[in-house]
Amino acid sequence: MEKIISREKATELLKKYNKDPFHLRHALTVEAVMRWYARELGFADEEDFWGMVGLLHDIDFEMYPEEHCIKAPQLLREALIGEQMIHAICSHAYGIHVDVKPEHVMEKVLYATDELTGLIWAAALMRPSKSVQDMELKSLKKKYKVRTFAAGCSRKVIERGAEMLGWPLDDVLQKTLDAMKDSEAAIAAECASL
Repeated sequence: MEKIISREKATELLKKYNKDPFHLRHALTVEAVMRWYARELGFADEEDFWGMVGLLHDIDFEMYPEEHCIKAPQLLREALIGEQMIHAICSHAYGIHVDVKPEHVMEKVLYATDELTGLIWAAALMRPSKSVQDMELKSLKKKYKVRTFAAGCSRKVIERGAEMLGWPLDDVLQKTLDAMKDSEAAIAAECASL
């Protein structure tokens, strides 16, 4: 495993290219979800790597949306990010913007959950609590099936990611929801301080 960027430096890098609170929250959410999955799937020793991939996965999206994961390698190399992390980050845009195929379990998790975190957060905002804490799989599945709800969150990508992992879609939905429940308070606190 290559040497990885510190969280402090990764956060500085993220904020250099991302200013929108939505994008920052999304990055923090995907970081937390990736850390949760690392622990859950037996990769706790790689948790920091998984987390930094999640934090930086959309490094170029806000400033270069038409070059998403095409511009990212340049920005990441300038920050001395290693090739293993660059591959992992770019693999989440496989078949959409780039031909970098997810190979490692971590890359497949990122591919499956990136769009899903956005859909889950959108569903949470529709709830009286504005939280995932009281959300159940059944209500998430209802929202998921409405193709016009959070239409920017590709169900096709989520389902393709579940297939890559060899998991039933319900497992991906439940695990990602659990991961978001686990980190919601910490993310809200960090967003308040950004």
